[in-house]
Amino acid sequence: MRELAITQSVTSAAARRPAVPGPVLFARYAFPPNSHGFCGPADHGGFFEYGVAGADHAGLRAMAQQFAGAWPYLQLIAGATGLSDPLDRRVVEAYWIGSPRLDQVGTRSVGDSMEDRFRVMTGARFGSLAEGVLAGGVPHHSFAVFCIYPYTGLLTDRRKAPHALTVLDRCRIRWGRVLAVQGDQVVVQSRPLTWDGRDLQLGPGATETVVQSVEGVGMVRPVEPGDWVSLHWEWVCDRLTDRQVGRLRRYTERHLAIVNDRQTRSAVPALLG
Repeated sequence: MRELAITQSVTSAAARRPAVPGPVLFARYAFPPNSHGFCGPADHGGFFEYGVAGADHAGLRAMAQQFAGAWPYLQLIAGATGLSDPLDRRVVEAYWIGSPRLDQVGTRSVGDSMEDRFRVMTGARFGSLAEGVLAGGVPHHSFAVFCIYPYTGLLTDRRKAPHALTVLDRCRIRWGRVLAVQGDQVVVQSRPLTWDGRDLQLGPGATETVVQSVEGVGMVRPVEPGDWVSLHWEWVCDRLTDRQVGRLRRYTERHLAIVNDRQTRSAVPALLG
C-alpha cells in the first residue's frame, strides 16, 4: 500500500461527524477485499485515503461504482425502496449489515436482477441460482457470498474445501466482540464458519487478531474492549449496536439455511465484491 498522506485536521473532522456518509460507510466495508485485489478499483491506496478523509466526495462515488459485484445490489435496494441514491447510508447499511429495508425488495425484483447479471454466464446452471432467490434470498452481502460466489460449490471437493471455507469466512461480514487493543491491531472474539461435509454453519466462539489502522491511520475511530465490531477479511469495518449485531446474525443465518436446505452448492462464477 502506498504511503498515506492524510492530514490530522481532516481525520479529526471525520471523527466528529455524528453519522458517517453512505459512500464512506461503503468504503469501510469494500476496502478489505479491494486491498486483496478481488474487486473494485486498482488504486486501493487512493480508495483507502478517501475512506479515511470521511467526506462524500465525487471521486469516492466514482470508485464505488467500480465494484461490479456490490454496485448492482445497491441499485436494486435503492430502486425497490424508493431511494434515488445507491450510496444512501440506509442502502449501504442494508447491504452490508442488514435492515428491514431488504424485505421490501420483492422476489421478482431480486430474480430479475440475478437473471440480468448471471443468465448469460451460467446458462443451464442458472436454475441453481434461482432456487436461492425463491427460497427467500435477499440482496444482502451474505446472499452474494453463500448463494452466488463459487466457493460454496467447492466445499464438496476435499482438496479445495479448506481454502474455500477460509474465503467464505473472510469474505462474509462477521461480527465480533473486542477483547483487547494492541496499537493498530485488535483482538476480537467471533464465530468462524465450520463445514462438516454437509452443512455450513457458525461455529463456537474463537479469538482472532484483526487490523483497525495502519500506523495509526484508519477509517474507523479506535475501538475499545467490549465494543461490538463488524469485520471483513482482516479489517475492522465499524462499531455495531446490539440491534445491528442481531440483524447481521439474522441475515447471515437466513442465507446459510438456504444453502444447507437446498443441498445444492452454487458454481456460479460471479464477480467478487
